[in-house]
Amino acid sequence: MKRALITFSFLVILLLIILPFLGITFGAFEEGAGAFFQSLARPEAIHAMYISFIIVITVTVLNTIVGIYLSLEIVRGSWIARWVKPFINAIIDLPFAVSPIIVGLMVILLFGPNTMLGTFFEAHHMKIVYALPGMILATVFITFPLMVREVVPLLEEIGTQSEEASATLGAGPWRTFLQVTWPAIRWGVLYGLILTIARSLGEFGSILVVSGNIINQTQTATTLVYQDAENFNNVAANALAFVLGLISIGILLVLEWLKHRSERLRA
Repeated sequence: MKRALITFSFLVILLLIILPFLGITFGAFEEGAGAFFQSLARPEAIHAMYISFIIVITVTVLNTIVGIYLSLEIVRGSWIARWVKPFINAIIDLPFAVSPIIVGLMVILLFGPNTMLGTFFEAHHMKIVYALPGMILATVFITFPLMVREVVPLLEEIGTQSEEASATLGAGPWRTFLQVTWPAIRWGVLYGLILTIARSLGEFGSILVVSGNIINQTQTATTLVYQDAENFNNVAANALAFVLGLISIGILLVLEWLKHRSERLRA
């Protein structure tokens, strides 16, 4: 039975991960290395990677700061009543239950050109929908739970005794956080940070809806892969998908290293 389960798991991994990535690899280099690098050097490909990079950096910074603060308030905050916390947790987990396409539609319904908020921002020369701010907003919503769900369990596990002792000895909130709380949660923060980067880089559904997929303006790497595939530009689509796949593999390796490192430190 055990061997059968191992064999079945290997076949699933082979069919769903290894073979598709090998197909992408062969497709990216089917016309040679020159065509591969030429596809990546296209102006639209460089611009799409640049937009993806901006989104990843902005979303990661925002979610790290807000996620750590919200985690501290959920676990340590005295202003949140006990009966309110389940509702807060449900709201935090909402992006896991909502389709990314619906998230993009929500952004359009709130900040579209014909809405009250959209008209207000455009009157102040700030476009949200079909522009970078809307893409960042949608990605922030999609990735928001990742940091909180990594930090909250760690804060609950370490308790408050060390922090209370630090405060008793005269340390302020910032010093207590940096010297007591941060060392206990840093691996969880790094784990959440890596997950946020991976999810932001690979986001497609909400970005496609809210961006308009405008060439050299609002295209990300994932939406450019979609467009190239739709236009039967297979080498270009596979080349960019291959690069994204390599980045994802690197992120997974970092995640495994962080996991083993945190387990060794806990032991």
